[in-house]
Amino acid sequence: MTSETSAYQALCAAFARIHRYEHLQGIVSWDQAAYMPPAGNEARAAALAELAALLHRLRTEPKIGHLLTQAEAEPLDAVQRANLREIRRHWLLATAWPEDLVERRALAGARCEHAWRSQRPANDWTGFAANLRPVLEIAREEARLLAERSGLGLYDALMDQYEPGMRAAEVARLFGEVRRWLPGLIQRVVVRQADEPVIEPVGPFSVPAQRGLCEQVMRRLGFDFQAGRLDVSAHPFSGGAPEDVRLTTRFVEDNFVLALMGTIHETGHGRYEQGLPRAWLGQPIGAARSMALHESQSLSFEMQLGGHPGFARLLSPLLVEAFGDQSAFEPHNLHRLLTRVKPGLIRVEADEVTYPAHVILRFEIERALIEGEAEVDDIPAMWDERMQSLLGIDTRGNYRDGPMQDIHWTDGSFGYFPCYSLGAMYAAQWFAAMRRELPGLDTAIDAGDLSPALDWLAARIWSQASQWPTDELAQRASGETLNPAHFRAHLERRYLRD
Repeated sequence: MTSETSAYQALCAAFARIHRYEHLQGIVSWDQAAYMPPAGNEARAAALAELAALLHRLRTEPKIGHLLTQAEAEPLDAVQRANLREIRRHWLLATAWPEDLVERRALAGARCEHAWRSQRPANDWTGFAANLRPVLEIAREEARLLAERSGLGLYDALMDQYEPGMRAAEVARLFGEVRRWLPGLIQRVVVRQADEPVIEPVGPFSVPAQRGLCEQVMRRLGFDFQAGRLDVSAHPFSGGAPEDVRLTTRFVEDNFVLALMGTIHETGHGRYEQGLPRAWLGQPIGAARSMALHESQSLSFEMQLGGHPGFARLLSPLLVEAFGDQSAFEPHNLHRLLTRVKPGLIRVEADEVTYPAHVILRFEIERALIEGEAEVDDIPAMWDERMQSLLGIDTRGNYRDGPMQDIHWTDGSFGYFPCYSLGAMYAAQWFAAMRRELPGLDTAIDAGDLSPALDWLAARIWSQASQWPTDELAQRASGETLNPAHFRAHLERRYLRD
């Protein structure tokens, strides 16, 4: 550091360097899931572990702690103070873990995820459990070290990485409320929809036609293909880097809805990343605020917009162009098809009414795993019991469509699952605020104009990045902190209103 360089500027330079390595990590991880040949996995796992160790060394350099202390005394503006707050948060998280733990996590996660790709289709719970055990042990070690550093509980410490400031007790309270009314709501909606005829589309739907449709819809949603792309993976995800967003989906020829709605979901993630303020990229303040806010964007796209009658009208001619004319593609029927509620096995294929049940059961299981109240061998029975109580579905012996269906636990992402339903609550809250501020919102969407909703999200969420703590961001965007009443009101209005 020269005499002309402040401590704050030196911190910014260090984190800009970290961001560039994270860019490479994001692209290499995307390639591992989308294009890497199977025989490359061991070498890729070792390379990713090496990169994770390098990033850990950069994040935990002793000089960062000294620079943080010096920068606190410097004259900084409000944006710089916010960035310094986020730098400190990142540094405290990183310095809780030794380098060997970071490397062990990367290796165990890469091996478990790679094995999962073949074990899941084979319904091989025994093989999967053997790979998951070391991942869980490492996650428990991470939780213990983070808890010692932060003073939080074990599960809280992991969840705080994804949703800063949120606590398991608050999640349990919110989800407990949903548990009380959700099964009854599902039953009422299913009974109501039983009298609503729906014409099912007739396939097959060729993969090239589906891909073209997905890319058309992404463009309608404002995705910038000069700064991102769409590919295929076993489990749809959004990856890459803000400057180079990599989205994936998966295609099946007998059901175009899965790929289409999955793509719309991931496009919400992608638009958030592409909408982050470019002047702040490379700094912690320039990152998405939290994963619940990230999921609020994907669910704003997939559920709030995707389930709107006006969106069905927008899609209808695109479907005819892609697959030929069918009665099923008539807008009214298409809207019924896209908002059909049916309890099912698979989280990523669930409708928005039953979806919270899938998240609640995962939250309850992984919290018990991290806090030592359950072991890997207990997962199937816990899964079966909760699927029965929440959705009335028997999953005994069906590990492929039960506890093996998600990728999150394979890489140790314990603490992430609550963000999905917290995100649904935030998405409902954003649209409630939009309707107060923009009385013509629904008329615009009915006419195929999505710009009022997208512009609101860009101004209130994307452009704010991590400038504010989550509660303050929500307050500024919508006039209140997280209020789950909006989510219940949204579901009742969409599915039970005459």
